[in-house]
Amino acid sequence: MPADLVIGVDSSTQSTKALLVDADTGAVVAEQSAPHPAGTTVDPRSWLDAFDTAAAELLDRASAIAVGGQQHGMVALDAADEPVHDAILWNDTRSSSEALDLIAEIGGPEACAEAIGSVLVASFTSTKLRWLRDHEPEAARRTQRVLLPHDYVSRHLLGGGDPFTDRGDASGTGYFSTRDNAWRLDLAEAALGHAVELPRIVPSAEVAATTDSGLVVGAGTGDNMAAALALDLQPGDVVVSIGTSGVASAISSTPVADSTGSVTGFADATSYFLPLVTTINAARILDLQAGLLGVDHVELSRLALSAPSGANGLTLLPYYDGERTPNRPSATGTWSGLTSSTSREDLARAAVEALLCALADAIDHLCAATGTPPARILLVGGGARSQAVRTLAPAIFGAPVTVPEPGEYVALGAARQAAWALAGTPQPPTWTPVASETYEAEPTPLVREAYAQLRERTSTWT
Repeated sequence: MPADLVIGVDSSTQSTKALLVDADTGAVVAEQSAPHPAGTTVDPRSWLDAFDTAAAELLDRASAIAVGGQQHGMVALDAADEPVHDAILWNDTRSSSEALDLIAEIGGPEACAEAIGSVLVASFTSTKLRWLRDHEPEAARRTQRVLLPHDYVSRHLLGGGDPFTDRGDASGTGYFSTRDNAWRLDLAEAALGHAVELPRIVPSAEVAATTDSGLVVGAGTGDNMAAALALDLQPGDVVVSIGTSGVASAISSTPVADSTGSVTGFADATSYFLPLVTTINAARILDLQAGLLGVDHVELSRLALSAPSGANGLTLLPYYDGERTPNRPSATGTWSGLTSSTSREDLARAAVEALLCALADAIDHLCAATGTPPARILLVGGGARSQAVRTLAPAIFGAPVTVPEPGEYVALGAARQAAWALAGTPQPPTWTPVASETYEAEPTPLVREAYAQLRERTSTWT
């Protein structure tokens, strides 16, 4: 009897990716994708069109499906389930002042972390609801239901009906208690100014819904939770993901509530917790530098590896689009040490080192909050395909780095969740481990010291 096939979907900032996967082994059978519009505000219906394109030839072959999606995005719907406003995405920082207001209303950073596991920043959904209340009051008044991006796409599979989500993605809204594993309806109401309907929360091991054709639909989850599920993340592992955002995450058996705001205390897609640290600027640091130098990413790596450690005194603080860690929403990029002798190689090297220094800071914050040093560091995401990133990461991080083979880990994690719901077992299915390669290098602490000095020197500029 042939094995069941399942679909995992990654509805990311940039595109929808759909994988058809063997439910028993995790082997990818087929994959398709479709782009999303650019920008930090997007008509969410464009995601549905992209899903239809990416999944069209796969749905009839599958027994189950689950959707992983970008976290935090606000999908505000009216009584007819039509969007009242374009979805405001995680990387839109317009609600930074609203985040401060909400923190104060909850009782300060410590009370906020205790209430929801995290200190609010502009990425969180609740801050976007408050922005809607204050800047688009008519749209806020018409809002009756709020979904996250993955909820919105999952519901599309059923043609409407009762929406659902999971605890992992819910923990990034700003109105979910990770300690109580439940919505804080009062916080959602306070953010928007009136009561609002939220989706039911479904555990990953359960079937969220079944389509008319008999397709099992899993709960879905946030992108970081899906990637952790794909990699079968274990205590002691730290995963550093270099995509549109940079993320350092780990599994914890107990909830984390960091009142400094550096670590967000999310739940994961199982019964554990996923504390993580996020940077807004990640792979685009490399994209911008390649564009400025007029080269592709292969040549950018070659240039970077041709320069010495420390880029001959050139240091970059890469907060091009504001930053979340540290929380500097109005920041811009800062170069220090430019001279008439600065070379193209130095410019490339400084960009790669800056990306990795920002992520090394993220690892430090994560380990301080969990009290656990990393036993293993895994490097994933599109930025990890850069030879310069892979080569320099262990030097900047000060530890060996394991790089799994390139893959669509958010979609793969969603597929594993779909297989889990299909099986109905207490634990997710055991799949063949992902092939990987380990990189080692002598630590270069002077690079991080120069970066830290620039970071602190500019703390009052932004």
